[in-house]
Formats: sequence, structure tokens, C-alpha cells
Amino acid sequence: MSSPSVKEKIQKAAKEFLPEITSIRRHIHAHPELSFEEHKTVEYVSGQLTSFEITNQKRAAGTGLVALLEGKNPGKKTIALRADMDALPIQETNNVEYRSQNNGVMHACGHDVHTSSLLGAAKILSGLKNDFEGTIKFIFQPAEEKLPGGASLMIKDGVLKNPVPQSIIGQHVMPQIVTGKVGFRSGLYMASTDELYVTVKGRGGHGAMPHLNIDPVLMASQIIVALQQVVSRMAQPIMPSVLSFGKVIANGATNVIPDEVYMEGTFRTFDETWRATAHKKMKTLAEKIAEGMGGSCDFKIVRGYPVLKNDAPLTARIRNSAENYMGKENVTDLDMWMAAEDFAYYSHEAPACFYRLGVRNEKKGIISPVHTSTFNIDEDALVTGMGLMAWLALEELNV
Repeated sequence: MSSPSVKEKIQKAAKEFLPEITSIRRHIHAHPELSFEEHKTVEYVSGQLTSFEITNQKRAAGTGLVALLEGKNPGKKTIALRADMDALPIQETNNVEYRSQNNGVMHACGHDVHTSSLLGAAKILSGLKNDFEGTIKFIFQPAEEKLPGGASLMIKDGVLKNPVPQSIIGQHVMPQIVTGKVGFRSGLYMASTDELYVTVKGRGGHGAMPHLNIDPVLMASQIIVALQQVVSRMAQPIMPSVLSFGKVIANGATNVIPDEVYMEGTFRTFDETWRATAHKKMKTLAEKIAEGMGGSCDFKIVRGYPVLKNDAPLTARIRNSAENYMGKENVTDLDMWMAAEDFAYYSHEAPACFYRLGVRNEKKGIISPVHTSTFNIDEDALVTGMGLMAWLALEELNV
């Protein structure tokens, strides 16, 4: 275990660095960039790392960056810390001095917090490189919000090689948890996600004479309802699954039946075998319904992120380390979550732990969910965000 003096150094540094890291977070927040377009963000991150005397840097996946910080005996062990950098296509409505300056783009999922927290951890750890053995790998990743996911591309570019990390740790803001607390879950945590693109084709015509047409609106309606059997009657009761359609376009009129209907949806679950089976069942069911009604169905499935599974031994150690650092009362349990995260790709390649950082402060009015135009954080959470990551890295190097 790391000595108490190191913990105290980290806690003191996190508080001292808060103004600087807050400024970094606000700069990133004010200049958001969409997935695979993080050119200015990665340049800014690189410059900050250089100012922290972390110069061993390498680009990956276009707009990603990997940096190494070597302590004493760097070949002993490597631990990776990851943050994502991309923003969302949302128009910010917050009335704050650091609101987005890029029209229609906003850090509405907290990736500015993840990036600034990891930069804070890097600054802390750079000042402690004579106090630990091993190597810390900082992964600043693009495009978490867009398939195929920046994590998959980073892995293809060798982010988990040279050196190979023995484990990887990531954190994500959670506005349901108050500032000063964090959440953990061992095992299955976040769902897989697949995108569904469906075109139902028939023969349009006058709405008053449906017998002369092959109605794709009726076919699409039947398909949407019938596909719910996949989650309600075909999946095992112990296997959570979600199937939702969020876009249905039937571009007809009050008296016009269109030739086709276009739909988009998502399918999520926690089991990769069932996931593959469900894909076949959905496609077959939709195509047969359309065929039986005289039409056709083009059912396209774009396979997205896999299931995110937190390694049990690693998560148990990290949770204990977090309790040591923050106090047991500030560490909480998490439920399984149907949302998805491309950090899952790392969890299939190495022992991984993905935990939640509390950013909620009701007294300050900071309560908005992620992916909304009013999302914001209590910036005091950055003290925990940077300090805990630094502490967890050192604790894992000492295992």
C-alpha cells in the first residue's frame, strides 16, 4: 500500500490545483469539438501535458493522444488512465461565462470534466514520479459518442501495447451522485448498444382506397409492436434487454399512403451470446411480417459497443482504495445501467474498472442530467476527479 504521506500529498495537491484545473475545464467546455474533430482539443491537452513535464507523447486514432509518465523502475508495472474528449451536437442554454462558443456543440456529457480531471491527475503524478515505481499511461481518447467508438480505434492503433498496462481505469460524471462521492459496480455494469436502421417498403396510393395499396405504415406499426416480443418473450427473464425506436418517418399525408416507412432504433442488452441471437430474431421477424403483408423490409443492424464488464478483483481493490482515500461513507454502489460506453472495448482487452464521479449540487442548482442543454457540474468535483485517479494509479502500481 502507498504510504499515508503520499496520500496526503495527493489530497493537498488536488486542492491546490483546483483553480488551474477549473480553468482548464472551462476552456475545454467553451471550445467543444464533435467526435473525430477534436483537433484543437488534443493540441491543448498536449500543451498542458508538456507544461507538466510529460513529454513522452504519441498521437493515435487521428485525434487521440497517449502519454507516458515513468517513475522509478518504469518496467515494473504499467497502469492506464483514460479520459474521452468529444462533445455532443447540442446547443447549450446555460448562462455561464464559459458556455460553449461553438454553435450547436456542447460538452453535455462531461467529457470536459474527464479530460481536465485526467490532466489534473497527470500534473499531480508528475510531481510524485520519484515516489513510485512503474509507468502510468494517460489515454486521451476521441469519439466516445460516435460509432465505431474512439476506444476501438485507439486499441487498433496499439494504445494497450508498448508498454502493456496491467489494468485500465476510467471515470465518468454522474449528476445523480452528489459532489464528493463516487460510485462503483463490479461485474456487468453497462449494456451493449446496436443501431437499427429499418426501411419498410410497400406500394403507396390514396388513403381512401387502401385495398389498392400495400400499406407500409401498417406494416411498420405491426413490426414495431411485434419486435417487442424479442425482449418480453424471447429473452430470459434474468437478461435485461431494451428495444426502442426513436425515429419513424412515413412521409405521406392525411389522404396519402407513402411507398415506404423509415425507422431508426436501438437494441441493448448485457449478454453477447443473446445479443447475436436477438439480432437474427429481429431481422427475421420484421422481414416475415412485411413479406406476409405483401411488402418487404430492409433491416440493417449496425453493431455498436460491447457490454462493459468491470473486472471483479480490480474493482474490489479500487473500491477499497477509494474508501481509504475518501472515507467509506463517500463510496456508493451502482446499479446496472442500460446506457452504453465505448470504454467497454478496453474491458474486453484488459482488467478494467469504470466508476462514477459525483457532480451534483442541489444548492447550486446543478441537477440536470447528461445529454441536456442545461447540464453542468459542481466544479468542486474536480478535486475528487483528479485526486482519486492519481491515488488509484499509485495504489495499483503497488499491488
